[in-house]
Amino acid sequence: MDDVDRQILAELQQDGRLTVTELAARVRLSVSPCHRRLRELERAGAISGYRAVVDPGAVGLTFEALVFVSMRQEDRDTVAEFESALAGIPHVVEAQRLFGEPDYLLRVVATDLAAYQRLYDDRLATLPGVQRLTSTLVMKHVVQDRPLPAQG
Repeated sequence: MDDVDRQILAELQQDGRLTVTELAARVRLSVSPCHRRLRELERAGAISGYRAVVDPGAVGLTFEALVFVSMRQEDRDTVAEFESALAGIPHVVEAQRLFGEPDYLLRVVATDLAAYQRLYDDRLATLPGVQRLTSTLVMKHVVQDRPLPAQG
């Protein structure tokens, strides 16, 4: 990965809809070498996909909570069952397994508090191996969907 590859990644993080021609002009390459580099970045996994960033409020998902999950048991089968069940809940838009306590951090969206409470009671609290759930409500996004920095 060189500086040109990093510049390609930076440009695409700002605007994933750039055509190869537009991208090539921005990184000062001709189209063919830019296209080769782009395909190599995709093949190597540096670019894992392209998507639209949707405003949750625009689609009625105005309630957001961070949920800390402490597991009752953490054997391999329970963790696999928990993570598989979690993957089946579309309102969980992010989930990270953590070192230490708590065991997981979830980002959950819903239409309102009542919808979140139903999701909490009916789905989250019944996940395999869960000992305790602790919710914190999101008041405001200060930094969100920031592009990755050019250097590690």
